[in-house]
Amino acid sequence: MEIKIKDTALVVGANGVIGKKLIDFLLEEGTWDVVGLSRKGGKDRDRLKNLAVDLLDRHDVQEKLQDCGSVNHIFYAAYQDRPSWEALVKPNMEMLVNLMNTIEPVALNLQHVSLMQGYKVYGAHLGPFKTPAKEDDAGIMPPEFNWSQQQFLQERQQGKNWSWSAIRPSVVGGTSLGNPMNLVLLIAVYASISKELKLPLRFPGKPGAYHTLMEMTDAGLLAKATVWAASNPAGANQAFNIANGDLFRWRDLWPKIADYFDMPSGTPLYLPLQDVMKDKVSLWESIQRKYDLCQYKYENLSNWAFGDFVFSWNYDFFADSTKARRFGFHDYVDTEQMFFKLFDEFKKQGVIPTYG
Repeated sequence: MEIKIKDTALVVGANGVIGKKLIDFLLEEGTWDVVGLSRKGGKDRDRLKNLAVDLLDRHDVQEKLQDCGSVNHIFYAAYQDRPSWEALVKPNMEMLVNLMNTIEPVALNLQHVSLMQGYKVYGAHLGPFKTPAKEDDAGIMPPEFNWSQQQFLQERQQGKNWSWSAIRPSVVGGTSLGNPMNLVLLIAVYASISKELKLPLRFPGKPGAYHTLMEMTDAGLLAKATVWAASNPAGANQAFNIANGDLFRWRDLWPKIADYFDMPSGTPLYLPLQDVMKDKVSLWESIQRKYDLCQYKYENLSNWAFGDFVFSWNYDFFADSTKARRFGFHDYVDTEQMFFKLFDEFKKQGVIPTYG
């Protein structure tokens, strides 16, 4: 029996760890056509059209998206990095404004705009914050682009037929390559290099970070929750924390990660990764040759500064995700199993070595 396509999704940030999994989920659902937006573009496939668009260039956006009249759902997961929190606001606001200014006049059947956020809305990036964080917690002192984007959508939605949702994951675990915020891949590369050097797997974070409470969000779970919020009346004009549903401490999980790589777990030692991993390009290339791995560029696999950022959290880092369950989303993922499943996938993709 042929499945009838009923919706067209515009996924903005299509090559990221979030966007890539979201596209896969929408296509697996079978009732969506998908248009993927990213700076580099990508290969088209059945029911997926990829567009290379510079969202900071208003004219490029208008030229590339003028034929997107069939779009009725927007999933916005684009992000531009900058060296300071203040500098993040202007480009990340401009991208969303340029998109909405172009799409709204042509997508006359627009039903929903999903905005991907994170725990920055709670000030988690600044230092110890209220935990568990809740969706109705007060905002933080600006500048903070997540709040600015949400306020923009809230104001723009007034009197319109479409609704919005704000999705707030923790650190996301997925298989997307070339993404600056893929912590699981970063750990896999760090472990592989440590093993090649015959070193134990030492937790490289700041003192205290080894013992604090953490949570993560599986990219597949996040995709499912994002589409749920965008497709159900209960999700209209709401924000939702989305996490796996369990908490962990690195002190408990780290030795198990070491066991996975058949390595001893060393005593934690603070190592600024962006410094100590800078000279490992030639070593990684030799690992790729030795184990016949795919020739992904070292700099595209791991953003060591992001690892330093996450491993510096010597305070609890988690939110209350019960609102999504109260509104009807009940899925969860075991974080420990998420790590091992993703490590297995990186091996299958030829990204990291398979030993033995």
